[in-house]
Amino acid sequence: MGSLSGMERKQPARLADVARAAGVSVATASRVLNGSPHRVSDQLSERVREAARRLRYAPNVGAQVLARATSQTVALLLHDVTDPYFGQIAGGVLAEAARRNVRVLIADTGIDPDSEVQHLDSLRGYRPRAVIVAGSRTTDTAAEQRLSEHLSDLLELGATVVSVGQPGLPGRVVRPANREGAAALARFLSELGHRRFAVVAGPEQLQVVRERREGFLSALPEDAEVVHVPAEFTRDGGYQAGRRLLEGERLPTAVFVTSDVQATGLCTALREGGVSIPDQVSVAGFDDIPIVRDLTPSLTTVALPLHDMGVQALEAALVEDDEYPQELSVDAELIERDSTARPRA
Repeated sequence: MGSLSGMERKQPARLADVARAAGVSVATASRVLNGSPHRVSDQLSERVREAARRLRYAPNVGAQVLARATSQTVALLLHDVTDPYFGQIAGGVLAEAARRNVRVLIADTGIDPDSEVQHLDSLRGYRPRAVIVAGSRTTDTAAEQRLSEHLSDLLELGATVVSVGQPGLPGRVVRPANREGAAALARFLSELGHRRFAVVAGPEQLQVVRERREGFLSALPEDAEVVHVPAEFTRDGGYQAGRRLLEGERLPTAVFVTSDVQATGLCTALREGGVSIPDQVSVAGFDDIPIVRDLTPSLTTVALPLHDMGVQALEAALVEDDEYPQELSVDAELIERDSTARPRA
């Protein structure tokens, strides 16, 4: 037994052993010991280095070389592949990937960061050259931290990481002007003369919802009246929100819906309730998905270049130049169509 114990003590320490001894994640330990550009506090760095010295940890160079032998595969994680917003982004990624002869693996994760983590774990065996995460970040701090650590692990293994949405995750980000676009819409409706608004917003835990709602509210005049109607980020969610507006004591003169998909359902509900758009209620959305141009009336909205955002994300995922910007800003454009008008006197 004594001999066996001696043999066990001679086993080289692993990075996971160092992380456990220092009380940090494997990603944090890797960032400290492998010279990552991602900053770690001085206190944590010293804890990791002290644990490494105590355990006599030495990096396995051969394993690092093997891990960095990435493939020509790009992993694309989407919240909902059936949602036209994500479908347009995915179309841009796929078009650019075809042009560059790169393979894309797509995973539908929903809005749960832990589901994104599980998909990342399953993708590691493919040794992806890059990972693109398309979808709003959530307000679940612990879950977002777990996702960040898994993405940091992939960065340490040589993959590029790009998120489409809000900053905060490791790697590069393609950031649309959600707040600015919503503010422009609020000013437009206010200049038409509207003062009684409803804001139909998606799930509160999504940062994109907060950005759009807060941007809209920030640009309204002080005398504006606002009713808030929570709704799922779906067509049916918008429909149910429209039914709730019909049941209220007084209709707003203008409704801002935080996504076009929701707006399609809301417009249907209002029409079924005998409400004329825009004669009685103006309706405006966000995203400019293709279908809203063919609605009757066509939908006023804030347009994002969704296809181009996908192209930019794939390009950012494949560029290895350290001088390439970490954040790519995407402008939003107000598109006036037939669903908005001056309110009745």
